[in-house]
Amino acid sequence: MNAVFVDPGSRRRRRLGRDDARSLWSGKPAVDPDSIQELFAAFGRVHVRNMFGGAGIYADGVMFGLIVDDMIYLKTDAHTAARFEREGCAPFTYDTKRGERALKSYWRMPDRLYDEPDELADWAKAALDAARRAAAPPRRRGAQGSRR
Repeated sequence: MNAVFVDPGSRRRRRLGRDDARSLWSGKPAVDPDSIQELFAAFGRVHVRNMFGGAGIYADGVMFGLIVDDMIYLKTDAHTAARFEREGCAPFTYDTKRGERALKSYWRMPDRLYDEPDELADWAKAALDAARRAAAPPRRRGAQGSRR
């Protein structure tokens, strides 16, 4: 993956390789939206929106990915988390006044997917499906339409 990095002090641009895109300088992802769209091209069209010092990755208006500290995290649920565990990935964590907390609904994307666009597309589809399941209204149990 090639990203464009702009040094805020000099305003000079330089191309970054996959390993270079691991550093932040101002709380914003080092990868620009065009680079993320290129990375996910085999999956389909994605949009990147800045948020809380990072960015969200969206498809069809649903957020399925998160970029924080130059790491991409994908949405998980009970159906997909084991896949990330098998890859040795970890959930997104953040620091609070009371210590580190984990957000287990987003797990770090395996580094190998940066070089495997078709497999990344499969993982992105699974993440989008997990995000849609999480957003779906809960199903009601019992008889439908009956009221007393």
